[in-house]
Amino acid sequence: MSLIEMIMPKMGESIMEATVLKWLKNVGDKVETDEYLLEVATDKIDTEVPASHTGILTQILVPEGEVAEIGKPICIIQTDGEVINDLPKPTIISEKLTQEIEEIKVLTGINLDPISLVISSNSEGSKFYSPLVLSICKKEKISNTELELIKGTGAEGRVTKQDIFAFLENRTNQPDSIIKQEVKAKPIIISGNDEIIQMDRMRRMIADRMVESVRIAPHVTSFVETDMTNVALWRNNIKDSFKKQYGENITYTPILVEAIAKAIKDFPQINASVEGDKIIVKAKINIGMAVALPSGNLIVPVIQNADQYDLIGLTKKINDLSKRARENKLKPEDLEGGTYSFSNIGTFGNIMGTPIIMQPQVAIMAFGAIQKKPAVIETPQGDLLGIRQKMFISHSYDHRVVDGSLGGQFVKRVSDYLESFEIDRQLK
Repeated sequence: MSLIEMIMPKMGESIMEATVLKWLKNVGDKVETDEYLLEVATDKIDTEVPASHTGILTQILVPEGEVAEIGKPICIIQTDGEVINDLPKPTIISEKLTQEIEEIKVLTGINLDPISLVISSNSEGSKFYSPLVLSICKKEKISNTELELIKGTGAEGRVTKQDIFAFLENRTNQPDSIIKQEVKAKPIIISGNDEIIQMDRMRRMIADRMVESVRIAPHVTSFVETDMTNVALWRNNIKDSFKKQYGENITYTPILVEAIAKAIKDFPQINASVEGDKIIVKAKINIGMAVALPSGNLIVPVIQNADQYDLIGLTKKINDLSKRARENKLKPEDLEGGTYSFSNIGTFGNIMGTPIIMQPQVAIMAFGAIQKKPAVIETPQGDLLGIRQKMFISHSYDHRVVDGSLGGQFVKRVSDYLESFEIDRQLK
């Protein structure tokens, strides 16, 4: 008989924990290596985790709704196929973890029973704090009283590392007397005909990120109106043959991404992130695109090395990411490493918008709807009026590190690339 502790695998860059959404197998079920065993949610994506071994699932160590740490055991698999009845209870903690808890208790004053690590936060008389949260508390000397006052935004109201960081930021700017008071939200008056909709996990996550981005970065937005006539005519002329030859629908999106990638090469400072007082200019051009999901939520898969694709490659990549996003089949790596983002709000009939920056990036672009408009056309023989296809582009940027000159020049350069698009361009 061989009992194997299945370890929570690494889920991507900077992800330290994941919430177990659903176990796809029950205790006693046979599992195969690489067969999907459970569904988890991180702060970036929902995904499925495959079994690490073939055998019998004999014990679940992290129940549904609980937080699993990366690199820690989440279940036990018996590899010889026999189910045993004398497995350790879920409340038995390893000697190493017990020592860690004792150290946290001494250094932070947080009196945690080891059992609390496996009790749900809904259990009477207990409140769950992950080891990651506790280690931050130890380092930052957050008292037990302060910890109890922190409002959790995680699953079932749990305190996350983001909650701790937000608390620390506020603590440095407020008197102690204010820190130790729990702020009561102003009650909302609800009538009998109002509909109450509980935010799902993704909507809460989006809300937190948007509020945090506006708090961190002073947003400034520049606008240009772009003549898309050549692009529109070219696409209309080749879309049927493109579909027949490559089996893909070509939209405006790959053309927009190509223009962004070219402009980033001209203004690499826009392809950056901020860490403290340092500006990190990224070597790779990884462009994130906002995709609306059937649920109404938004997700931003990333086109890695977008500047290295031609229009055919961009079309295939964009269509693949969009399809898998709407089918909830994205992988963690599909959402990582973005250096610049955009949103094509024109697909909803919007003519312009002011998008919020994806932290820690420093800028984001939005493309409005393409509309036919009367316009002045300059010719060698003089100006004349004509019908042109126009589109507004908006560019929001972090005014801490991007001034109006850079932000404005960048969006104008994207516009220039689109307006100079060759109507007789050949695909290679």
